[in-house]
Amino acid sequence: MRNMGKLMILTSLTFGGGAVLADAVDERLASYQAEGAGPFDAAQGESMWNGSYVHAKADKPRNCASCHTDNLKSSGQHARTGKAIEPMAPSVNTKRLTEAREIEKWFGRNCKWTMGRECTAQEKGDFLSYMRLQ
Repeated sequence: MRNMGKLMILTSLTFGGGAVLADAVDERLASYQAEGAGPFDAAQGESMWNGSYVHAKADKPRNCASCHTDNLKSSGQHARTGKAIEPMAPSVNTKRLTEAREIEKWFGRNCKWTMGRECTAQEKGDFLSYMRLQ
């Protein structure tokens, strides 16, 4: 009986983070679908991650990799402030994509900085579909 309790704790520690990730991402994807977006495409999310964006407030073309690197498993550095950025890949950084509120907060900031506008629900869904695979 004692070993069963240990097994249950170990299982929850091993798989618990994945459940939180799935819950937050699935909740956001469902929200975007309710807005009329979907189906979501991870390949499109990857293309957007590496795409270049030019807008009035940008001194040169920007993309997500400008700060986060093209490898989501690597640490990045903010292009303007020099602040360190933890890896985006949930497989490396277990804090990523675990809270819906944080996901929306960072979409708000990063879409405006990178693209010069808010991301659409479709773009957010494509990005999340790509990021959750990393």
